[in-house]
Amino acid sequence: MLDVARIGAISLDLDDTLWPIWPTIERAEKVLHAWLVENAPMAAALFSSPSALRDIRAHMAAQRPDLKHDLSALRRESIRLALYRAGENPLLAEPAFEAFFAERQRVELFGDVLPALEFLASRYPLVSLSNGNADLERVGLARYFQAAISAREFGVGKPDPRIFHAAAGAVDAVPAQVLHLGDDVLLDVLGALNAGMQTGWVNRTEALWPHEDQRPHLVLRDLGELCEVLR
Repeated sequence: MLDVARIGAISLDLDDTLWPIWPTIERAEKVLHAWLVENAPMAAALFSSPSALRDIRAHMAAQRPDLKHDLSALRRESIRLALYRAGENPLLAEPAFEAFFAERQRVELFGDVLPALEFLASRYPLVSLSNGNADLERVGLARYFQAAISAREFGVGKPDPRIFHAAAGAVDAVPAQVLHLGDDVLLDVLGALNAGMQTGWVNRTEALWPHEDQRPHLVLRDLGELCEVLR
């Protein structure tokens, strides 16, 4: 059970917790393809489907394990490889990635998110904790958060306890004082539990909890339910 009295800060996952990620990525990949059609047509023809670009990303991930926590660098270098294979100028990777990245920041928030962030930020210091590459400033949510911790900048990702401890430290808390909220069973819930935090599983799809030996302190259909618990 959640111990409300222990909560001194809240950490939040971003992708699929505050917004659905795959519609965002699919839209950004369409923007990337349109940019390639105009500026690097041979690469656009060679990699004309999102699945083809994902295949080359998988190849790049296997070749560059040092980039596994930096999704931006992985995407940029994948584009560079696609350009090279198509006989296009690899230097176009930078502007091509920026076209993708700008669209990737145009997220559509779940309907409960803004009211919940207003409520939570007025009562607790909030820190974002993400393995992804969303930019809170560009997304438009930075005003609600006192800190942002990403796997790309920190060097390791969830579920490693060290990144959870870094999130706690970023808001001057110890892990036991932090409630972590996220959608992913392994990365968010089990990761936070193993780091000594209380956890809220944001289960928007009404999935069944898969682990009998460890459970979240709270299961939420949306962030509005947490606000009701904390009022």
